[in-house]
This record gives sequence, structure tokens and C-alpha cells, in this order.
Amino acid sequence: MVESKVTYNSILEASKRLEDKIVRTPILQSKYINEKLESNIFLKAENLQTIGAFKFRGAMNSILQLPPSVNKVLAWSSGNHAQAVAAASKLTGRQATIVMPEDSPKAKLDGTAFWGATIIKYNRNKENREEIGKKIANELNATIIPPFDDEKVIIGQGTAGIECIEQLNHINVIPDIVLCCCGGGGLIAGIGTALKAKFKNAKIFSVEPENFDDTKKSLAVNSIISNDMNHTSICDALLADKPGKITFEINRLNLTSGLAVSDKEALIAMNTAFRHLKIVLEPGGAVALAAAIFKKIDIKNKNILVIASGGNVDKDVFENCLNEQQI
Repeated sequence: MVESKVTYNSILEASKRLEDKIVRTPILQSKYINEKLESNIFLKAENLQTIGAFKFRGAMNSILQLPPSVNKVLAWSSGNHAQAVAAASKLTGRQATIVMPEDSPKAKLDGTAFWGATIIKYNRNKENREEIGKKIANELNATIIPPFDDEKVIIGQGTAGIECIEQLNHINVIPDIVLCCCGGGGLIAGIGTALKAKFKNAKIFSVEPENFDDTKKSLAVNSIISNDMNHTSICDALLADKPGKITFEINRLNLTSGLAVSDKEALIAMNTAFRHLKIVLEPGGAVALAAAIFKKIDIKNKNILVIASGGNVDKDVFENCLNEQQI
């Protein structure tokens, strides 16, 4: 087996590469949330990253390592990776083409267009985005930047983990549990690799929407399991059909197991984050916090690191969350 390039040292190197390109997002706390949950919640607010999600880290890390002669890139994405590649391309003088579902949230379509990308829409229920993307990339002679199953992308996402280590060390906190939003598994693969190098006893859990908990199911049987894509969820950022081959190989070594939350639980977590942390999360970005709120595992009297992965949400969905019950 080829040794993975995703290591603590490669992530640390990427952190230095990206230092002046990314936002060092804060870790937030709420006395109200801590008292309600009888635990210490430390929330890494990646919704405050450039383009409103962690995806900018991986996209920029990958694009910065392209040869200067490469001036066209292509990506497929439900929205956050789309915006990330569009932004990283614009900021490095390249042209991006993005294949996006026609039902992507308006906030994500608009965000991608803002950065000057060419958008190709497809029907996620009838068409295969990778087939479309590879065909167009071939026609354009564009370099593909995968959304999660790519070592440079994973390493870039892992830089959020380096920041967590530094920020928690600064306040003398050792996390007992890490809860991380999970779609294809790129973020948790990068963050998990970084955190396990310094917090060896931390238990790391993926958190996914119900019916799209492919990582949870795959970890349980130690083999890649696909989702039934006939289901629906408001967590549009986390609807991968199955874990990536690269991400799963990393995650099965670092993760304790997987958890799943309902759409309603994600909405309540969004409400909680807005009212008590004063931040806006999208449903997929709130599932890790939802897992803590609804105690999918025992968190009492423990230090819990929650990764809030994104905040690109349409107005109507956000209004729905504000109508939900409060914890």
C-alpha cells in the first residue's frame, strides 16, 4: 500500500503555506450552552472562513501547488467547494468552471458566480456530476480539483485542526471528544489526522444527516457503504453518496465511530448557534453541534470540540430554524 501523504507534518506545512491566505477562525464558547449541556463546548467557527466554509482551505492549498502554466480549473460541488474553488482561482489569476446541482441553494450559486466562475448546472437525481465534469475538463484542458477525495485538499482542510491545537493549548484545554460534520469525509480526515497527533486520547466522531450517514455505516462494518440517494435532507452540503476511498482509509484509523442527526435537530442547532453564539450556520454546518445538543453520545462534564463547517444558508431555511424550539 502506498503511504498516505496526509500526515501531521504535511498539514503543518500547508498551514504555513496558507497562513496569509486564509482566516484563522475563532473557537467560541457560550456559558448558556455549557450549562444546558453540562459540558464544555468549544466551537470552531469555520462558517467565518473565506466563502463561509472550511472548503476554502483545501481548494487554496491545492490550487497554490499547481504549475503556473495551469490557468483553468474545474470542480463539481453542491456549493461550498464550488465557491472555494471559484474564489481560490480568482485570487490566483485562474479561470474556474464549476458543475453544480440545479437545486443548489441560491446563496451558494450566487457566491460561486460572485467569484467569476462559469457555472454548469445538472440534475443531481438523473445525471452524474463526475462524468459531466470530466468531459468538460477534457474539452477545456482544465485541471480538476476534487471536492474531498484528494490528498492536497484533505491536507488543506486539516489546517483547521492545526489551529484548534494551538487555540486549545493556549487555554490549556485537552479535548475529550471531537464532533465534526461529515459529507465525503475530507474535513474530518484532515482535522482528525492533525488532532490525533497531539491529542491521542481524544475520541473523534463523524456527524452526518440521517439517511446520509454513509461514513457511520461504513465505519461500523469497516467497508465503504453507499447511501440510498432517493432520500432527501436540508443538509445539502453533506449529501455525498459514499465516503471517498482516500478519506475512508484515513478515517477508519482515526475515528471512534459515526453519529447521525435529523433535519429538525440540525435546525435547532442553527437556532442555538444564532441565539447564543451569534453566528449563522447552514444545516450541514450545524450537525456536529446538533449531536452535542441532543447527546448522541455521553458528553457530561467533558471537553467537546465541535467543528461548525459552514454558514451558507438561504433565507427561507434560516427563517425556519428561528421558528424551532430553543434548548
